[in-house]
Amino acid sequence: MVDVIRQLAGMPLFAGLSKAQYEALARIGIRRSFQKGERVFSEGDDGIGFYMVTEGRVKIFRVSAEGKEQILHLFGPGESFGEVSVFTGRGFPADAVTSLQTTLLFFPRMAFSALIQKDPALALNMLGQLSMRLRHFADLIEDLSLKEVPGRLAKYLLFLSSKEGDREIALDVSKGQLASVLGTIPETLSRILAKMHRQGLIRLRGARILILDRRGLEGIALDGKLG
Repeated sequence: MVDVIRQLAGMPLFAGLSKAQYEALARIGIRRSFQKGERVFSEGDDGIGFYMVTEGRVKIFRVSAEGKEQILHLFGPGESFGEVSVFTGRGFPADAVTSLQTTLLFFPRMAFSALIQKDPALALNMLGQLSMRLRHFADLIEDLSLKEVPGRLAKYLLFLSSKEGDREIALDVSKGQLASVLGTIPETLSRILAKMHRQGLIRLRGARILILDRRGLEGIALDGKLG
């Protein structure tokens, strides 16, 4: 349980809770292991609970009527997904598949609902996190509909840099997955990365990217165009 409590304390969804609250959460969390490419749930499945990633990565996506996959989010260690089911009891709105060998903590809806009825403070961080995610999806819809691919990529690189607190960031997903997140194809993504490199905006170091001109990237993120 000590290990689970430590993991929960490092999770934004449950930041700043008391030891007793972490212990209560740890008692209802169920550890589940998945192989790479294994399905966690499908769109429309009953929302029986939500998940926290302790190791690995989970891809959340939807498939269009034409069979095109659009990745909505990639969740890594410390991040959670499927929380909407706790409040609505409805089916999951998208598919979830592991991108790597993954370990999750599963929180059953009924058990978690009982906890927050006794201690409403547990729900406050969750509501804040869900609000942030709603804003992310609103931005994603806006970017996909209004901005060109260079603008989407620049914004994503700036987001990663802010998240990691460093000029050098790690692209820990494949170019195919990143292209899907940005609503493009890998060939186009590679060309734009190479052009940003030539223009001195970034420096490519294998799977790592060093941001050289943050202001230049901010300009591209704003107007969506790469000169």
